[in-house]
Amino acid sequence: MEAARGTVHKYGDNVDTDVIIPARYLNTSDAGELAQHCMEDIDRDFVKRVRKGDIMVASRNFGCGSSREHAPIAIKAAGVSCVIAETFARIFYRNSINIGLAIIECPEAAREIAAGDTVSVDFDSGLITDETTGKSWQGQAFPPFMQRIIDQGGLINYINSESD
Repeated sequence: MEAARGTVHKYGDNVDTDVIIPARYLNTSDAGELAQHCMEDIDRDFVKRVRKGDIMVASRNFGCGSSREHAPIAIKAAGVSCVIAETFARIFYRNSINIGLAIIECPEAAREIAAGDTVSVDFDSGLITDETTGKSWQGQAFPPFMQRIIDQGGLINYINSESD
């Protein structure tokens, strides 16, 4: 599995799925259209600033609220390569893996990394490095089967590739 490296977009506690992708845009499942509205209710300029490979960092309970998979789809389609948080809502965590969005829990990193920092994540080891400050933290590495799901772009693609 490749490593992630990008600029950090930072958020606080309890960022729910209605904030990640507002309900008024749920009439589509088109990933590109969802990406255009990602985070707009709490960060109007997110879609203007985010670049392919960037990293989202948040505090506790990221992705709480409804169980819609539109939220991780919007984040991934916006170009975010990884989300680091102190904790994730359980359904959001599973939905993220299912659609191939890399997420990693690491409370220390989530608290100390600042918006605008350049961060890299080694998914094989779980090592998170803030290249701006030089600090590193040990996050939870993905088990090999989860790495394969993410590498394949999600659970459906993984299942289809395994049956070939």
